[in-house]
Amino acid sequence: MSWADRSHFFRVAARAMRRVLVDHGRGVVAAKRGSGQKNQLLDDQIVIPGIDVELLALDKALTRLGTLDERLLQVVELRYFTGLGVEEVAELLDVSSRTVKRDWRSARAWLLAELGPAGESAEAGEGVGR
Repeated sequence: MSWADRSHFFRVAARAMRRVLVDHGRGVVAAKRGSGQKNQLLDDQIVIPGIDVELLALDKALTRLGTLDERLLQVVELRYFTGLGVEEVAELLDVSSRTVKRDWRSARAWLLAELGPAGESAEAGEGVGR
């Protein structure tokens, strides 16, 4: 595969990492039906699961976020799934670091409201309402 530029490579890598984790999560869920694995933190406020049903809820929430604001989704994917810092994401998306910080805060707040405090999907009626 040929990459248009560095930004294209990292965006594709972030999306691929997300897909790998979600596919693996689906396999674990199918095999164990929620084995009670430990949670991980997405920043300080959003708790996501190691690999279980809640990871699938996170994936659905990220997909919904992408329909609302593609750049917010890209910021989350680049920061979380590839581990890039604010400056690196700003350079890749050709925006200021202030914009990335604002987008990161907005995306975290939206995901927290969408998933509830423990990573449960509010849409599915499993978590705290919005």
